[in-house]
Amino acid sequence: MGKSIIQQARGHGSLTYRVRRRAYRFEIKYPMGEGIGKVIKLVNSPGHSAPLAKILLRHKIYYNQACKNMVEGQDISFGGIEVKDGNVLQLKDIPTGTNIYNLEVKPNDGGKLVRAGAVCALVTRKIPGKVGVMMPSKKEVFFDEKARATIGTIAGEGRLDKPIIKAGKMHHMMKARNKMWPQTSAVKVNAIDHPFGSGRGKRIKSKIAKRNAPAGARVGLLRPKRTGRKKR
Repeated sequence: MGKSIIQQARGHGSLTYRVRRRAYRFEIKYPMGEGIGKVIKLVNSPGHSAPLAKILLRHKIYYNQACKNMVEGQDISFGGIEVKDGNVLQLKDIPTGTNIYNLEVKPNDGGKLVRAGAVCALVTRKIPGKVGVMMPSKKEVFFDEKARATIGTIAGEGRLDKPIIKAGKMHHMMKARNKMWPQTSAVKVNAIDHPFGSGRGKRIKSKIAKRNAPAGARVGLLRPKRTGRKKR
């Protein structure tokens, strides 16, 4: 009798594939309105790739990724026009050529993009109502000028410089964030475990999922525009 493939098993959400809630106990978001907050503590979060800043503003606690050279006791401005590392400003108030992170896709959504350790985006140009941002992928994307972002570069540079050395260490690192590791090629697993399994003489199987396939079986090429060798 067959069994669910790994995508279906993880989607089911059993204890085997469920992350510890404590790993994501810190919610990163921006407060509504303007004001001056203070960094009361820099904390370590196993669910994030960079240290987090615990910020006190109007007797409430907020969390944001810490920027380079941020220290405890530092004042953080939400709103205004002061361009200083750690401050949160609207894109229209940030000069071109400034590094930013934790960028909002829509105004007041709390920050969705550029949140990994040691990365940043760059404000490139401004047009009426929009601001161009060079993302870490080197693609320029335009956002609403009222969307907010944090000035600076996220801390955590060099975290990948030290080699892992042992597979056991990587196992615990991935398990802390509920990442699927190690990732095995589909044709290398048993036929019972995956639609591409076994390889049976290395005959390549079709990698095009059916349009009405369930979520767990949607693997390989999804609705490709074309298939086969491209003729000149």
